[in-house]
Order: sequence, then C-alpha cells, then structure tokens
Amino acid sequence: MRRLVAVTVAAVAAAGVLAGCGGEENWAQKCETGKNLVTECAVANRPQVSGVTGELLDGGTYDIEADRGKVVVVNFWGSWCAPCRAEADDLESTYQATKDKGVSFIGINSRDDRDAAIAFERGRVTYPSIYDFDAKVALKFDVTQTSTPATLILDRQGRIAVALRKATTAGELQPLVERVAAEDHPTAPPATQKRTEGNP
Repeated sequence: MRRLVAVTVAAVAAAGVLAGCGGEENWAQKCETGKNLVTECAVANRPQVSGVTGELLDGGTYDIEADRGKVVVVNFWGSWCAPCRAEADDLESTYQATKDKGVSFIGINSRDDRDAAIAFERGRVTYPSIYDFDAKVALKFDVTQTSTPATLILDRQGRIAVALRKATTAGELQPLVERVAAEDHPTAPPATQKRTEGNP
C-alpha cells in the first residue's frame, strides 16, 4: 500500500512538473501540435533552454552547454513508470543510430529512488541521466512537459524543436531526430585540440 501511494504521488508530481507559469499554453499556440501528442515548432518560435546542469545517476555532472552545437534529446522518466520501461529500447536504438550525426541523449530522472533508477537503466540504455528527485532540473524545461514519460528534441542552438508528451518508439522518434539534425545551422568553431607530450 505504501509503495502504491508513493508511486501515485510520484506520477502526479511528475505529470505537472514542467507545466510552469502558463508558458506551455503560449508555446503550444505558436507551434503545431498533432493528434498524437507531438508538438513541432518552427525555428522562429522555438523556446531557448539554458542553465541545465545536474548530478548524474552514476556520478559526475552534466552541463547542457557542453552539448551546444549538438542536437540534444531529453527524456523524462522514472523507474516507477511502466511506459518508460516500454520505450527504453527504442530510445537506446535511436541514440545508437544517430549519435554519429552530432546527436546527444540525456535522461532526467525525477521523483525516484536512486538505486531503483540505476537498476532500471542497467542493461537498457547507455547514455547518462541526471538524478533530479525534486524536479529542480526539470523545471528548466517549464514550457513543454505535461506527463511522464516525455521527450524533447533540442536543436543545435539549444532550442526546443519537438516535444513528445507520451511514450515513443524508434519508428516515430528517429525520423524526428534526424530531421532536426539535418537542419542548417551556423558552423561551429573548430575544436581546440590538446597536445600531450610525445604527440606531434
């Protein structure tokens, strides 16, 4: 009974965690939402995401600025969420299929037991997740999510291009990711290569 109550509270909390300040309604009005709970936004209307940092489930930290210039796929999930389990393989297969195209994935795990979250990910996905028990990181995306699971696709400038307010599949997600990855974007400055002693 206690576990059922905890799961229910977590689901309710996560369902509203990103609705935030009426922003979603304004964002949705400017963008095109299909019947399948997928919202796509024209470049001129895409909301900017910034300041997303957090502690990773397996240690270390994440800063979204390190992924600037990449398409970033953000998946909101919890180990208590059955649809999250159903979509995990599809997320991983899409990640493997697109990572060489300048695409990065990051999970946001909210309202969860850390050990349960780590066990959930083990053997399912290879990309990292932020542990965000209090949903403070999730609030940085306060214009799009109304349910868990949900997935955002950020363009190379860090703007929300697509929002999926449901579980997804590789057949649905991968074409959307590839479409955003193929968009024209400013040429990134060449990476600075560090030399180590003994290298030319």
